[in-house]
Amino acid sequence: MKHTDIKQILDNGQNYLSADITVCGWVRTARDSKAIAFIELNDGTCLKNLQLIIEKDKVAENVLKDAMPVGTSIKAVGSLVVSERNGYEVQVKELTVLGLCPADFPMQKKRHTVEFLRTIPHLRVRTRYFESVFAVRSVLAQAIHRYFGERDYKYVHAPIITGSDCEGAGEMFRVTTHDWSTEFQTEEEYYANDFFAKKAGLTVSAQLEGEMAAMGLGKIYTFGPTFRAEHSNTPRHLAEFWHIEPEVCFAEIDDIIEIAEDFIKYIIKDVLANCPDEIAFFNQWVEKGLIEKLEKVVSNDFARLSYTDAIEVLKKSGKEFKYPVEWGAGLQTEHEKYLADEYFGKPVFIVDYPADIKSFYMKQNADGKTVAATDLLVPGLGEIIGGSEREWNMDKLLEAMAKRGMPTEGYEAYLDTRKYGSVPHSGFGLGFDRMLMYITGVQNIRDTLMFPRTVGSL
Repeated sequence: MKHTDIKQILDNGQNYLSADITVCGWVRTARDSKAIAFIELNDGTCLKNLQLIIEKDKVAENVLKDAMPVGTSIKAVGSLVVSERNGYEVQVKELTVLGLCPADFPMQKKRHTVEFLRTIPHLRVRTRYFESVFAVRSVLAQAIHRYFGERDYKYVHAPIITGSDCEGAGEMFRVTTHDWSTEFQTEEEYYANDFFAKKAGLTVSAQLEGEMAAMGLGKIYTFGPTFRAEHSNTPRHLAEFWHIEPEVCFAEIDDIIEIAEDFIKYIIKDVLANCPDEIAFFNQWVEKGLIEKLEKVVSNDFARLSYTDAIEVLKKSGKEFKYPVEWGAGLQTEHEKYLADEYFGKPVFIVDYPADIKSFYMKQNADGKTVAATDLLVPGLGEIIGGSEREWNMDKLLEAMAKRGMPTEGYEAYLDTRKYGSVPHSGFGLGFDRMLMYITGVQNIRDTLMFPRTVGSL
């Protein structure tokens, strides 16, 4: 039906003062007086509501009664007038109820806990909190595409169903068409009779395919869903999440670190410019000082520290950590937060990790113990980016795979990129949902996307 978006009216009200307009939306609040009723209408195009002024003698009593409950969807026709308090209001001439909303609508109260709203994900989008989250999510995604597009990266769509475990951690979801059956005697027989005639799973990363694409296209990025069958119920983990993974040829570890910092600053600056109302909302209600934090990230250089030096900093910190600090062990969230929050007070790249705790494809350093890997840690959250220079020497790559007991079967195409004209190249992965947490101050990753998939919850 023909109507005007509320955002357009509130942003460009002068253009709509000369003629009647039609607006549609859901009732956010409604109040009644003897002669006049007021409805705050929202259509999802912006955070702000548009106030409707309804003279009771101009609208049928039964229509107005049905239109007043919170959550009701309505269409209103009327004249736009300037309001000192609200900017613009609509004096209603015609009112139509599109969808009734009964009294058991869960959003009758003005404020709910995010824990409660998590139980009704299909309805929580009608709150200012989640309207803000998804508005920022949309703008952030567009900023990511714009960043890479402006720099001549090719956008590559990597497969979601794959036969290779990029991380080698065995946390893949299996893809099969088989129903439960005992007719197969061996695992080989089971997979031989499956749809792909071999073991298949959902991708844990598009990196391997991204590297192959970069070996002809130079600079590429992927942006899509990835899946980890990891039994983790922390506020930072999902079984299905969105991942940004650029791969850049003729780039070493220092180059990809520079790109990652520039990228993070660009997308934060874009959200600050294009979501002022939403960021102001989060700054007031979710994380005090959020705007200052984001502006500080944009305007300051990131720190850089080797893993070995980071271990020494943690040992000398005087802190009692739950997990022991020792060279060769992975940095836990508490360690990462200390480095980013307390020691530096800003984002920091940790570089040159022990080879044994990193993936097989990372470039081996000359010391024989570490690899050219980096993680970006940010205050309040911890790790947000993981990246590395890739091992481009075929013999060293095969050696790393053999050390981990990885078969070369299924990786033939990947190994060919080292066999035929290999070049230095690097890349990183950014968890899109975690980045959204950081920009909004939202504390639980389950609140960054419509229908979160976690262990035990579908």
